[in-house]
Amino acid sequence: MSNYAVIFDMDGVIADTNPYHTEAFKQFFDKYQVDYSQEEFEDHMYGKHNDYIMRYFFKRPLSDGELKQLSEEKEALFREIYADSVAPIAGLPDFLDELKTAGYRLGVATSAPRANLDFIIDKLSLRTYMDAILSSEDVTAYKPDPQIYLKSAETLQVEPAHCVVFEDSHSGVSAALNAGTTVVGVLTSHTADELPPCKRYVHDYRKIGAVDINQLLTGHDA
Repeated sequence: MSNYAVIFDMDGVIADTNPYHTEAFKQFFDKYQVDYSQEEFEDHMYGKHNDYIMRYFFKRPLSDGELKQLSEEKEALFREIYADSVAPIAGLPDFLDELKTAGYRLGVATSAPRANLDFIIDKLSLRTYMDAILSSEDVTAYKPDPQIYLKSAETLQVEPAHCVVFEDSHSGVSAALNAGTTVVGVLTSHTADELPPCKRYVHDYRKIGAVDINQLLTGHDA
């Protein structure tokens, strides 16, 4: 299976971080007296890059330097809030073990900054599983643009059509579909109806295995 790959988004896919991002954004926006709603978080925060999020919620022009400062401040707050709660989505470690044993190449492709990516995958001891690790700093266009998934497939030396991507957000699923991959929707942040059509949906990884990935990619069970 070395010519096939499985690529994971991070937030909401490797770990259920979105409640902690929400809390971090609430505290951050309260500090800056920025208005927000839960509906706006769902539509304009989950799966989005910080540059977009800051511009949307602050509703005023922001310089590159200010965007960088605000983003770093918010993400440091997120890591502080989440530090004692880092945990994988149920069943993920066993699923990764099974995929590795079956010979799949594995990657992470996230819109999150590298500091968050390193923080989470090292807390969960997942680095040794991954053959490609990409964060927002590795691309110039962000989801729903397909760049990060095209670059991940290239790094893994696998055609996009030979990749299964696990995603939880509308922009992330769109990016993976735009890249020409097969997408499994992870229902941690949205319902299936709220996402673009995926080949399969899961709430966690306890009822999916390498045989399911093979079937998605080849149409065969083994």
